[in-house]
Amino acid sequence: MHVAGAFLLDVTRLVSRLGRGQMTGIDRVEAAYLAHLLSLQNPLFGLIRTRWGFLLLGQKGCAALQDMAMGAVAQGQALAQLRPLALLRRPHILLGNLLAHVPQGAVYLNVGHANLSARVLRAMQHRGVTSAVLIHDTIPLDHPEFASIGSHAPFAAKIAATARFATRVIHISADARAKTEAHFAAAGRIPPAILAPLGVTLAAPAPSPITPTRPYFVALGTIEPRKNLKLLFDLWPNLPQPAPQLVAIGGKGWADAALFAQMAQLQGSGAVLHGENLPDGAVVTLLQGARALLFPSLAEGFGLPPLEAAALGTPVIASDLPVLREVCGDFPVYLDPRDSYSWLETIKKLAQSQPSVKTKQNLPLWADHFKVVLTQIR
Repeated sequence: MHVAGAFLLDVTRLVSRLGRGQMTGIDRVEAAYLAHLLSLQNPLFGLIRTRWGFLLLGQKGCAALQDMAMGAVAQGQALAQLRPLALLRRPHILLGNLLAHVPQGAVYLNVGHANLSARVLRAMQHRGVTSAVLIHDTIPLDHPEFASIGSHAPFAAKIAATARFATRVIHISADARAKTEAHFAAAGRIPPAILAPLGVTLAAPAPSPITPTRPYFVALGTIEPRKNLKLLFDLWPNLPQPAPQLVAIGGKGWADAALFAQMAQLQGSGAVLHGENLPDGAVVTLLQGARALLFPSLAEGFGLPPLEAAALGTPVIASDLPVLREVCGDFPVYLDPRDSYSWLETIKKLAQSQPSVKTKQNLPLWADHFKVVLTQIR
């Protein structure tokens, strides 16, 4: 598909995450945009905000960043390699001067929430650059109890800036759109919307450094209160013996020390295995062999893990959230994320039954996402 004009992709988040382990969901979205825009014939520029100023990358610099994202290059090393490739370097105050080198009519894409500010979006507007912002969710505003301390005000400012200055907003689910536009309305403007579910790509299976010793379930996601792993940690000792194992895959996010202490205690007994920074192929292998993916999350903007498990034919037990029903359809078994008895009984039943023949579900494609976005973005 040919789309006229240049693109300016904000890659600030992607650069900030280099060398910090496996990508999170938002990181993967930014990386997918970088890869797709590099595959087009359109001129591509990359914008990076650093502590000292901005870097403007051209096609060569963007391609180099893509190579770095696939490797294990740390942030500082990446910036050292990218600076000589940059077309321009300017202090923060001279962002407008830097944008003078971007073709008028270009589209600025911010899909990672980083560097999302009134100053940046206003500068794009002044230069005649269309701005398209992807808002993944508004969880820090809707559920401040699940957000890290100090994140509410900065995120509210990002939403207010987007409402005021963004030309288009990309939404990844109808549920997320409704919640986001409620906040836009409160801010005084609802930008035109593009609704485009994310694509999902599965890695090829690869050996896992974690080897369960008996039937097991997988919980996949950052270990933090929103993901509600405490529900699983609380019920696991109540499973009939010999109990299955729980493989918790994900980095340690923000949470009180008690949650990590509880996990450590369960690890000591062999009930829980923790995998942090596992290669994507190893995650696929563990999902393939699991009795089910357990996803008791209390709030989501999309929900990638249930889709990945469904694509492998692995049963899914998930929270009964509107967005998960929208994205995953009838494949999962949906349970109230606060009803520990229902989760306990469902897990017991699956653990004691023989694995069934797997029925794999089709994944949403990145090609479909970009077809929608690029035909509506200008």
